[in-house]
Amino acid sequence: MRRRLLTAAAGATGVFAATAFMPGVHAGSGAAHPLAMTRSGQVRGFRDRGMQVFRGIPYGADTGPRRFRPALREQPWDGVRDALAFGAASPQRDEGEATSEDCLFLNVTTPALRDGGRRPVLVYIHGGGFNNGSGSDPLYDGVNLCTRGDVVVVTVNHRLNALGYLYLGNLGGPAYTDSGNVGQLDLVQALHWVREHATEFGGDPGNVTVFGQSGGGAKIATLMAMPAARGLFHRAWTMSGQQVTAAGPRAATQRAALLIEAAGLPAGDIDGLLRLSPARLLDAARVRDSSRVEDSSLYFGPVMDSGSLPVHPFWPEAPSQSATIPMVIGNTRDETRAFLGNDPDNFTLDWERLPQRLEKQQFVDIRPQAVIDEYRRLYPDYTPSEVFFAATTAGRSWRGAVEEAEARARQAADGGAPTWAYQLDWHPDTDDGRRFRAFHTLDIPLVFDNTAQPGSRTGDGAPARAMAARMSAALLAFARSGDPNHAELPHWAPYTLPGRQTLVFDARSRLQDDPRGGERRLYQRVPFVQRGTM
Repeated sequence: MRRRLLTAAAGATGVFAATAFMPGVHAGSGAAHPLAMTRSGQVRGFRDRGMQVFRGIPYGADTGPRRFRPALREQPWDGVRDALAFGAASPQRDEGEATSEDCLFLNVTTPALRDGGRRPVLVYIHGGGFNNGSGSDPLYDGVNLCTRGDVVVVTVNHRLNALGYLYLGNLGGPAYTDSGNVGQLDLVQALHWVREHATEFGGDPGNVTVFGQSGGGAKIATLMAMPAARGLFHRAWTMSGQQVTAAGPRAATQRAALLIEAAGLPAGDIDGLLRLSPARLLDAARVRDSSRVEDSSLYFGPVMDSGSLPVHPFWPEAPSQSATIPMVIGNTRDETRAFLGNDPDNFTLDWERLPQRLEKQQFVDIRPQAVIDEYRRLYPDYTPSEVFFAATTAGRSWRGAVEEAEARARQAADGGAPTWAYQLDWHPDTDDGRRFRAFHTLDIPLVFDNTAQPGSRTGDGAPARAMAARMSAALLAFARSGDPNHAELPHWAPYTLPGRQTLVFDARSRLQDDPRGGERRLYQRVPFVQRGTM
């Protein structure tokens, strides 16, 4: 994820002079700095392009003293707290911004305060897997969405990696029952805060849409199966991020034991883990995950612990507690070019080298030559490199979206809410665009209508702005009514079986039945298990 260096300390507190509290000065009526009242004290924001913005509002206490345990509510403060700079992100490797275990902060952008507007509230949950990221990326700036759609936009930080998902329930006793999901429980706490404060920030607590890309989508899928999150959001929009299965407690306990050993601690030494610095904990988490097929460091993600997450999120069926929540499930056509397109060798493959390269990267246990033969039959004009990128996308990135969409379609047939599916085929007509095409994350600046923001690779020409207008309008329509259709799109029918209707976003967007159906059938020859959850 692209991150920016913070230029101001997180959580700075300032107190206004008495003149700032003069009666009758409404934050929306021209005051230099808007003031909002939260459950723990007053906060001061700033104005940006006509919107009122608050950054770094705490929604929970410092998690350091409660490492691996559910967070407590934030501490109240006296006077007025500055909400002018982003709060710290969760400790993570390769961070590009300030990090701390005191990381439970959110950011709000709104057209107005306390005006009874009852606007839809959109809560964005960031990507970066379960390991990295924060809500402060410039691509997540909410001003354009608020301007275009008269909505409230919230972004959020929460605990990540081992600090958010290290399962110690079998090693540390009852105090750590929820340890494998405290990162998710942070998000639950943030959603409680949003419901409690929506009216203050001009929003409707009864109309909350969660949306997120990559790991953010996976976190949303997991929230849909968590009893603690029931009723806290009313619509869900996920982009290239799914969570079909979660880690089981045995595998998660094995990973915890590997981390403890890598940290140089005696087996089962929870007290020793609590004394480690965040940096040392993250270093220990780099140990090879011997329980996984892939040669990688330890996997951290939600754990089916029979408590905070009692079932797998989308297996064997869509979560029943979220059956009435409308949902959008999206993906990009060329997901893995984001991960694998930086290796120039992947663009010069020949048919002899392709099987070995594909076996390592598709993450599905099908004989590579059988995959290659089927792709050559489906797409006879594809080069070896095009087969490589298409097969890795279908085998490791797209498959979860298909599983979730089909589970939701079966649920809808029994009376559940509809699900709409999309595929982003559009990409900018530049050298970079022709190389990476519709890669993983390309839809973020389009959905946020942020093509001009730092980090956007869409370009800011007329085609990019037109696509951003269509995609952001679909999100806004969905947030307002529970249906993403609007006048600038062809009719977008819900995803059903066997039709598998999917809106393909392109220069000429179209509704298509079962796009890439041959690829879908190929990979459905084998059972699907979420990567890392075995």
